[in-house]
Amino acid sequence: MQNDNLRHAGMPSTQENLSATIRNMAQAHGFALCRITRPEIADKHRKSLDDWVKNGMHGDMAWMAEDERMSRRKLPENMLKGVQTVISLGMRYLPPAYSLTEANTAQGRGVISSYAQGDDYHDYMKKRLKAFARDLDTVLGKHNQRVYVDTAPVLEHALAEDAGIGWQGKHSLSIDRQFGSWFFLGEIFTSASLQPDAPATHHCGSCSACIDVCPTRAIVAPFVVDARLCISYLTIEHKGIIPRKLRPLMGNRIYGCDDCQLVCPWNNEVALPENDYLEVRKENILPELVSLLALDEADFREFFRKSPVKRIGRARFIRNCCVAAGNSNQETLLPSLLALLDDDSPLVRGHAVWAVGRLEKRENIVLLNELQCRKNTENDIEVHEDIRITIRLLEENV
Repeated sequence: MQNDNLRHAGMPSTQENLSATIRNMAQAHGFALCRITRPEIADKHRKSLDDWVKNGMHGDMAWMAEDERMSRRKLPENMLKGVQTVISLGMRYLPPAYSLTEANTAQGRGVISSYAQGDDYHDYMKKRLKAFARDLDTVLGKHNQRVYVDTAPVLEHALAEDAGIGWQGKHSLSIDRQFGSWFFLGEIFTSASLQPDAPATHHCGSCSACIDVCPTRAIVAPFVVDARLCISYLTIEHKGIIPRKLRPLMGNRIYGCDDCQLVCPWNNEVALPENDYLEVRKENILPELVSLLALDEADFREFFRKSPVKRIGRARFIRNCCVAAGNSNQETLLPSLLALLDDDSPLVRGHAVWAVGRLEKRENIVLLNELQCRKNTENDIEVHEDIRITIRLLEENV
């Protein structure tokens, strides 16, 4: 039946030529990487997933541990009835326009992960995947298919490795020898039977640069990232209070973290992609914290329109900015933080109090008295605790 479809489409019938045709089509749709594999997950990846969840490293992302989602990740054949092939795809994006040193020394500024400095890749990439999937009908004939970008229960890095897209580095991200790790992954599950490509081989060797640079030591072992410690998780997925012991380690990261990628040797000589598909916005490159801390709900939604940052909501984002401000050593940010002590969100108030305590180095009886009053009226337990700790720290400076 498959060969009949190919002859009907008027395309080359050999699997080798067919794979080359599909790769060329993928490139035309903006995917620099395209490889083919079976809808199967190797035992090593299944075991790694089980161990990761068993040890609670998914944090409060409860959906990661749901039985049905776990089963789908380990048995991708359940993602589409009759699926025989997974086409794994990589779309490149611009790496940061600054070095790790420049990011760390950007006083009074926040760091937004480079992939989030433009439009939301989920929306953009899914549209391109769907267009590519439609064009596949002209090559494969009519067949069942489904596209996925990041949000579905798919072990995308495992499939990408088995397809030959790239190996999974010690920071858990996929690495390609030509393009490094600056690319997104997406998949097309199809009922068409295609010849799989050879799996990727590992080329990290004894390098531990990503492990060594992680500010919070989230890479607890090669290839194992504890989400509970990861700055990307803490600033994006985590909905609640950021643990106090981790806040000082987060530096000025306000949405995601690129540190492990910035030090990876495979990213040293990567040429920039020809197209900036996500249209990086200059205002998102090391933005000034004083401006971000002043954003109300309407301003936040407008400033991050079409951006993935918008997904986490204002309260979580301002929470992150408060932490960055507290780590900035910039006393000029104190007025902005003091204004947030009256914010409607307890998430914002608590982290603003913490940041004030970090920045206020002088004897300030007025501030102490104000915090004492707030301690007596604050009804949120976590904010109340932040106020208590901050008062104690300020008293030590008096």
